[in-house]
Amino acid sequence: MAAVDSFPLLYREISRSCSCYVETLALVGALYTASKAVRLMMDCYSLVRLHFIPRLADSTDLVHRYGKWAIINGASEALAKAYAEELARHGVCIILITTDCLKDASRIISDAHGVEVIRVEADFRDGALACKSIKDAIEGKDIGFVVNCLNCSLEPPRDFHEIPESELWHVLNTGISSALLITRLALTGMAERRRGAVVNISSGRCSRPCARKAALSASTAFYDHFSRALHYEYGHRRVFVQSLLPGKVASEGDDASWLVPRANVYAKHALSTLGVSHRTTGYWPHTLQLGLVCCVPEWVWLLGARVTCRMT
Repeated sequence: MAAVDSFPLLYREISRSCSCYVETLALVGALYTASKAVRLMMDCYSLVRLHFIPRLADSTDLVHRYGKWAIINGASEALAKAYAEELARHGVCIILITTDCLKDASRIISDAHGVEVIRVEADFRDGALACKSIKDAIEGKDIGFVVNCLNCSLEPPRDFHEIPESELWHVLNTGISSALLITRLALTGMAERRRGAVVNISSGRCSRPCARKAALSASTAFYDHFSRALHYEYGHRRVFVQSLLPGKVASEGDDASWLVPRANVYAKHALSTLGVSHRTTGYWPHTLQLGLVCCVPEWVWLLGARVTCRMT
């Protein structure tokens, strides 16, 4: 570069020599922006395809597509009962598996939708005895659905050492063990008939590690990975496996909103995604929430969780 007499001339000379680098950086920036725009458009399309289009054509014959009977594991949970009612609305007969007596719930479902409802009280602390009662209940039936719902007794935030041992055993027996054993009992017939659906409902709010919710986070991860593994194992046999990761759902007596729906509203939305997505929140506002959570770096998420726990 020749000697110069003024700064503007020096600046022009440097700019001329670096112009190729500037153009390269501009091209990289344009490609990055375009890729993000395409990704946003694809996400918007996926949201519409998953949550809106199936609801416009809500005429799927679930009995013909999957089977006549549904096993509802954890039927004492609000989401499980709501999902059972939604299946019954489509003509699916229900088998309620619970440790509690649900005479009122079974009668309400049967009277409202005109389907057969069977209650099976099974305590998985009894091991093989619990499995025997379920085997007897499903023998000879066209089982098309298995719905496992995570026990929500661990929802309130607590330090792990404060959770009673009896409660942890209860979660293992009613949540983890029962999901494994009941799914195994039903999958044999589903694989032979080459149709069926397994739906595992956990918690989208624990899709990342949560302070003071270690047991619930771990249980959610189990349900999610169990679903994804079953999908790869049984998908080619036409057994549809879905992992539902709902956000906050309004409890009975609480105020509901479009972000926090009632259980029956959530169940209606979630059922419309069956056969469309193997892993979803089941409800489009929850999908938006989960998308925002995934954009947050984990260290920021954990910092926010610690601050929130100190405030509660």
